[in-house]
Amino acid sequence: MKQDMKIQLANPRGFCAGVDRAVEIVDRALDLFGAPIYVRHEIVHNRYIVENLRQKGAVFIENLSDVPDDATLIFSAHGVSRAIEDEAEVRGLRIFDATCPLVTKVHLEVERHARVGRDVVLIGHAGHPEVEGTMGHFDPRYGGKIHLIERIDDVAHLRIENPQGLAYSTQTTLSVDETQSIIRALRQRFPQIEGPKKDDICYATQNRQDAVRALTETCDVILVVGSKTSSNSNRLREIAEQAGKTAYLIDGAEDISDDWFGHCTRVGVTAGASAPEILVQHVLEHLKSRFSARLEETPPHIIEHMVFALPKSLRPGESAR
Repeated sequence: MKQDMKIQLANPRGFCAGVDRAVEIVDRALDLFGAPIYVRHEIVHNRYIVENLRQKGAVFIENLSDVPDDATLIFSAHGVSRAIEDEAEVRGLRIFDATCPLVTKVHLEVERHARVGRDVVLIGHAGHPEVEGTMGHFDPRYGGKIHLIERIDDVAHLRIENPQGLAYSTQTTLSVDETQSIIRALRQRFPQIEGPKKDDICYATQNRQDAVRALTETCDVILVVGSKTSSNSNRLREIAEQAGKTAYLIDGAEDISDDWFGHCTRVGVTAGASAPEILVQHVLEHLKSRFSARLEETPPHIIEHMVFALPKSLRPGESAR
């Protein structure tokens, strides 16, 4: 006899407007210009999406030296440094920028602070492409410096020569609660530090974190659909674990083990902002095939209406140049 289980779906979950736009930019470029289309870094951090686009003719590269002359190049949703933008421009490549507009907002903040000689404290994860791109938009020629911190303990070790000229920005895919704690510590140590008028953490990141918190109130086990390289997906798993729940980050249904559920009666399912809904549906089908499972979709925590426009030359009805 199959084990009884109730599946509770987080809402909202999955694709955000920035990811939707980035994937569509690659698809439209392939339709208009044909393969190969070169993409600087994975367009988004999701194995299913990357492999699907690779099969269509997208070539994912890290170094512009791997891009032939006269090719089409797309910058990933995570953004790139000013140096990479300039190199691609000088080479005369056909460029489409799939950087999430919310990441671009952070780039502009950092550039503005640099131009007036401020130091900037960037809260983010070392080595993440979004962080590398943002740091690459800080111009030290005006006299300021950029400092990367990852956790609250790092605040005490900051060495700032001019605390009166100091600002902070954040990676867009961080834990909301942890980041707010770091910001409070920064403000306590540097009372005059400047920050953005509105939190840099992406609306979709915050909404998905709130939705997974709601799951932890009723569910025994949480499944987060998303790739290991996805920052926002990892944060969802961490939030569930911090709430005392067993949580697993999975690329898809093939990663699920029956042993995870034991006497579990309610399983929560969510998906990171770079995970497509088809993977969530595969997970649901798998659980229904293995257990006597009933589906319950949580009422939306918030309705998302955000849409980011494609570059003009890639919009349907516009002529490609």
